Order: sequence, then structure tokens, then C-alpha cells
Amino acid sequence: MRHRMMRESGGRHQKRNAGSSGSAPAPDRRVREDRFAGRTADRPLDRSADQPADRFADRFADQEEFSRRTLAAADFPVYGVVVSRAIAGEAPTGGAPAGEALAAFETSGGELRWVEVQCGDWRSAAGPYVTVRTYRPGAERGEQLPELEDLVEDERDRVYEQLGFDEGDGPGRVRALRVWITVDGEPCAVEVHEDRPVPEPGAPASGGPEPVWAGRLRVGGLTVTVCGRGVAPGVVELGSIGDFERCLRGRTELLRDLAARRARHVPVEERELPPAVGMEAHRALIAQTVAESAAIEAQVRVGRTPRLPRGLRGEVGAVRWEAAVRQQMRLATETRDEAVAAVTSMVNHLNRLSQQTHWLVGTAEGEAAVEEVVRYTVFASEVASLPAQRAWAQLWRERPGGGGAEVWEEQRLAEQLWLSAWEQWRAARR
Repeated sequence: MRHRMMRESGGRHQKRNAGSSGSAPAPDRRVREDRFAGRTADRPLDRSADQPADRFADRFADQEEFSRRTLAAADFPVYGVVVSRAIAGEAPTGGAPAGEALAAFETSGGELRWVEVQCGDWRSAAGPYVTVRTYRPGAERGEQLPELEDLVEDERDRVYEQLGFDEGDGPGRVRALRVWITVDGEPCAVEVHEDRPVPEPGAPASGGPEPVWAGRLRVGGLTVTVCGRGVAPGVVELGSIGDFERCLRGRTELLRDLAARRARHVPVEERELPPAVGMEAHRALIAQTVAESAAIEAQVRVGRTPRLPRGLRGEVGAVRWEAAVRQQMRLATETRDEAVAAVTSMVNHLNRLSQQTHWLVGTAEGEAAVEEVVRYTVFASEVASLPAQRAWAQLWRERPGGGGAEVWEEQRLAEQLWLSAWEQWRAARR
């Protein structure tokens, strides 16, 4: 079994989970302590009267103690940034690097697999900011390590998640560099991948997004990855960490800061949104979700890590979803639960259809199909594609949550009937 305190960057193509409580994770679960501060410790605070004021302080203390016990069991050196004026800013020589904090760790089968620490100004998209991840010996043989390009995109995701600043989706202007990074006082040659975002048309030539770089090196049998922004890789100095207390306290401060920020966030369900016109909210939601699927499929085809474009994440999708649900409630005279179920089925219908056919996107019959799905969802209209709508309703209603080969065979046959109904609709239109 693996332990992992989940990163929920939104970047990787995955369904979001609600997160666990603030207590220490059970030892038989996959756990990953997250450098994005996840959505566990820093979700909006519950201000209800029956919640004690010190509940959240206890949660942070529990997490800090869990991390302390885990790192105390480390049986390999963990590297971090040795203080330097280029990174620490006003920190005095020999003092603590500014923003030094435990960023992440992962355990597998009760064994610590890697540890990541950060230092610098995490609140600024300009940096300086550096993360250092140390893998236990032999980790690269058990599982493929992230590509340097993915480390760069993870850092851009962090800035988007924590600061709301979108630097655009990579790759941009990429360079491969060979630099020297000092480790325990000795220079070490490192191959570095640098990615500078391409500015938007009309943007000023200077003052744009900072380049982000990542490199991987071997130190005494260990694999160490370094990622940074706002600081040249050649000025980074690494050294083994003897005492994690400063890093643990730094992480708790970061979690508190993010929790305070997100406590002021108003959930989209509680906001006043611009009034929707007709079924435009449904159409906008469908356009976004189909674009999401197409973007992920395109990345998989070229061998890249599936990662949802940042322009399609977060608030944009949440607002469109909420607008469609509200319109569904109003136009179809449904409860919120009924409207959510209807919109969910509609989105999955057209996503599946876009994946299983070549004609839904960019064709006149594709536009007609979308219109008929929307009209059927909202008004249960007697559309020309009614057999396909009913076939999908049955396919969606009877989707298996498990079961053996027989259940999946029934699902496959139901899907064939659904696709056949759409092909008959297309033939009739001709």
C-alpha cells in the first residue's frame, strides 16, 4: 500500500476529492503531503457556532506532528537550499532562507519515498522561489520519475492555484542549459530545462512571466530534483538538512496563510451570477467540457502528461456549471438535486459522444446534436434524436459501479445501441 498526501493541483487530469479531516492519516492509506497545501488544511473555515475556535489550530498542530514523526524516520539525507542573498533576500548571512518550508513528501508501504522542501517568496509570481526534492536511493528503479517539463508545469500550477496568476500553458520558449549547482560545497554539473512563457499578443516586451527551470542531479546515490523561478540555477547552493523544525513551522505558517485567504472566498453556489438567457448556459458548459476532453486527448496522443489547460479550470468551469444548474432548475422546474443530475448526464452524454465519434466537434450535424441534447435535457422535447436520447438515459442509468465481465458486456452492448441510434439520426438527416 502507498501513502500519499494528495496534491490537488487541478492540473493533473483527475476528479477532485473532498479531502480528509485534519487528523493524521491512517498508516495503511496512500498519503502525500502536498506542496500546494491541498484542499484539506486550507479549505474555507467553518464559522458555525458549534465549531470551537481552536479546532483549526488543533488541525494544523496534528498535521505538523504527523509530518514531524514521518521525517524523523527518514533514513537518507534530505537536501534543501543553503541560504544565499539571491534567494533569501533580506535574510542575513547564515540565517534561515526566507519562506523555508516543508513542501511535500510521499511514503509507500510505510517507507518514506521522497521529501520536498521550498524556500523563497511563494507569494510572488516573480520569485525568487526554489523547490528541492530528494528521492530515497533506488527510487528511480521502482517508478518512473517526473520529466523536467512536468516539474516546470507543476510550478506554474502552484502559482495558478495559490496566487490565481495564469502564466499560460507550456511549452513556451524552451532552452536546454548545462549549469553548475553547488552541493555540500562541491560544484555539480546539471542539465537544466528552462521554459519561458510566450507573451500574449500586444503584451509589453518586459515584465512578463518569469522563466521557470528544472534540473535533476545525482548526489551520493540519491536523485535530487531542483525547480526554480526568479533566480538563476547557477547561484543555487544545496546542503543536507540536519533539523526539520524550521521547515515544519514554515509549512504550518503557509497553511494558515492560505486558510485565511480561502476563508474569505465565497463559494460559487452562494454568489449572485449574471442572469442567463435561454439555454446559453447549457451551451457554454458543453463547449467547455468538450474542449477539456479534446485537450486531454491531444496531450495523451503526443505522450505528454494529461493536464487540463489552466484557462479551463477553477472558477471558469465552476461558474459555468452553476449557471447551467440554475437555468435547469428554472426552465425545467426541477429541484437542485434533479437539475444537478440532469446537467451531469447531459455533459457526460456529449463528452462520451465526442470521444466515440469524429463528427460532434466542428460540423453542422455536431451543432444540431448538441442543440437536441440540450432541448431534451431542459424540456424533454420530442427531438429527432429521441431514440439516441433514450438509449443514453438507459446507458447512464445502468452504468456499472463494479461487477464482472457479464456486466461490462451488457454495458458494451448498450453503448453500441446508443451509438447506432445516433448513426441512424445522422442517416435520416442526409
